[in-house]
Parts: sequence; structure tokens; C-alpha cells
Amino acid sequence: MPDMPETALDRAFADMEAAPDDDNARMRFYDRLASSELFLMLEREPAGDTIEPEIFDVADARFVLVFDREARMSGFAGRAVPYVAMSGRALAGMLAGQGIGLALNPESGPTQILLPPEALAWLADTLSQAPAMAEARAESLSAPRALPEVLLTTLDAKLATAVGLADCAWLAEVGYEGGGRGHLLGIVGAPERAEPALAGAVQEALVFSGLEAGALDVVFLQADDPMCARLARVGLRFDLPEPEQPRVEFERPAPGSDPDKPPILR
Repeated sequence: MPDMPETALDRAFADMEAAPDDDNARMRFYDRLASSELFLMLEREPAGDTIEPEIFDVADARFVLVFDREARMSGFAGRAVPYVAMSGRALAGMLAGQGIGLALNPESGPTQILLPPEALAWLADTLSQAPAMAEARAESLSAPRALPEVLLTTLDAKLATAVGLADCAWLAEVGYEGGGRGHLLGIVGAPERAEPALAGAVQEALVFSGLEAGALDVVFLQADDPMCARLARVGLRFDLPEPEQPRVEFERPAPGSDPDKPPILR
């Protein structure tokens, strides 16, 4: 198989393999796995909403065959095979509780690993955790401090995947009425339907940074909210990507279609 460019999942796997005792490296790998598009090999073409994954047995466990590139899958199979594409997050949720593990890139590329059913169950459970809801009034805001770099990096990566879901986000240290301090992430311009996904992304950033016991409060704001100006004065800004605009192809009008511009006869 010809050499292919390294993927983000390859890099996360290499970091984990190079530091087997580093919990943060292991968390980053699982985070990248959950966020990646994966290709699940099937026994036959899907029939409506029903799929039959290709499954093989290793010792006492069963595994589905999954690849992070179509070319790696076809190179392994040696032929065109039916498949479905889905995120690692969706795949973990689908397989959890079924006693089936995941064989990632078998005999294909640098990232080859068998994830047992227990690992997928843990990943699905981790991804299903919802953030707690609370109400409090911010009394003071200041520049964020004493936050681990791994959290800032993971949070930036998570928000970078939320294309078009909000305009930006501001991170600041907050003091609440009645006492209590923490950090507040103000997400600006998100429609209500996008709020659960964005709150979940922040929760995942905490978990995959190894800081699940930590706290990062989230508030959703519109651009004209006075809190935005307060956050902008002291906060750390995260820009969310805008969706790509579809390319508009302008068709040349047919000669004679504009009555004010009759065709020229030669």
C-alpha cells in the first residue's frame, strides 16, 4: 500500500504509544477517536437502516473492523467492500453493551489497535455524560488564570469542530454573588438548538483533559448582551469556524433571453 499522509488519529496514537503511563496522552487519543470519521466494514450492503458489520473473533472477544481512511480499508480487504461512515462517538454508542470490541486499522497504517468491549463501554459512558445545570449571578470578571494548558488546547480543538454553531466564546475567571469563584465560558451567538451540543463539547473538553472533577461554567449569550462587553475586556477569546459558503456558479444567459440585449448577428 502506498504511503499516505499521517492523520490526526495517527499522531494521537503515536503520542499514546510513546508515553504509556501518560493519562493525558491516552485521553487525547480517545478524544480524537470519538471525533474522527470512521469507516465500518460491512458483510453486505445496508438494507434500509439495517447494517451487518463484518465481525471476527480473537480469543474470547468479537471485533468489528474499522478504518480511519477509505484507502486503508480497501487496502486491507484487497477489493471494494460495503461500508458505512460514522463518527467514533456514534460507533461507540452503537456497540456499547453488545460485547463487541473495535479493531482499528488492522494491518493498515501506523495506528493499529484492538479496543476491547470494556473500552468502548467506557467511551460511550463518558460521552453520554451531560453537564449539570445551575443558576448563579456573576459579580466580577477577570482574566483567566491557573488553567492547565491541556484544558485550553482541548477546549480550542473542541470549539474548532463546532462549525457555524456560534460566533465566538470568551473564557474568564468569575466571582459569584454570595461567594465562590471559578471560570466561565461565555458562548456568543448560538441558536438555542445548538446549546446542548456546545455544552456537551465543553464537558468533553474537561473529561478528555483529565479534569472531569473540575468545573467550567458555561453561559449562552447574544451579541447585544452587556455581559459580552465585560467578557471581551478581560477574557480569552475562542473563534468558532464559519461554515463554508457554497460556490455559486453563474450561468451565462442564452443569447436572446434578455429583451434589452438582443443577440448580435454576424
